[in-house]
Amino acid sequence: MGIHAYFQSLTDLERIIRCPGKFKFQEHSVAEHSWKVVQYAKTLADIEESNGVSVDWKKLYEITSSHDYGEIFIGDIKTPVKHYSLELRSMLQQVEEGMVDHFINEHIPDEFKPIFHRQLREGKDNSIEGQILEVADKMDQIYEAFSELQRGNTEKEFIAMYRHALIKIKNMDLHCVDYFLNHILPDMVREGSRSPIDIERITNEALASS
Repeated sequence: MGIHAYFQSLTDLERIIRCPGKFKFQEHSVAEHSWKVVQYAKTLADIEESNGVSVDWKKLYEITSSHDYGEIFIGDIKTPVKHYSLELRSMLQQVEEGMVDHFINEHIPDEFKPIFHRQLREGKDNSIEGQILEVADKMDQIYEAFSELQRGNTEKEFIAMYRHALIKIKNMDLHCVDYFLNHILPDMVREGSRSPIDIERITNEALASS
C-alpha cells in the first residue's frame, strides 16, 4: 500500500486514549499528546538556544512528532507499569520497535525505508534533542495530571504521574529545566491553589525527593 498505509495509520493515534481505565475529567489521545509535545519542545529548544546551545531542529521535529507512533501497535501502557522494572521496559521497547520495523519493511517503499527507520525510532537519548524530547514528554504528563488534580480528581494514578514526571525533569541538567522549575512551575502551583487537592505539597515533596 505504500506511504498511504502510514498516512492512514495516523488516525489510529486519535483513538488511543492515554491513561486508560481511570476516571478522567478530560480524556487525551496519543495524537493530542504528540502535538503538545512538539509545542513544548519548540519553546524548550528556544530556551536552550538563548543560552548558547546548538539545536538540530530537523532532528527535534522528527523525534518529537513521531515519538509515540509505536503505540499504534501496543497501545498506551501506564507509566507505573511501563517502568516497573528495567527488564519490562526493555521488553516493551523491543516489541514496539520490532512492530514499527515490520510495518516499515512491509509498507514503505525501499527508497524511503531509511528515512522512516530514522524518524520513527526511539528518540530519547543523550543528545540535546533527545533530552528536550524527554522533558517535553514529561511536561505533558505533568500538565495532564495537573489538570485532573486541579479539578479534584482523587485517582492516585494522577498524583503518581505528576510526581514521577516532576522528579524525572528536575534531575535533568538543562537550561530549559531550570526555566521550567523557576518560572513555569510556580505559576502552575499558584493556579492550582484552589484545588481541593494540595498540589503545592505534592510538588514540594517531589522537588525535595532524590
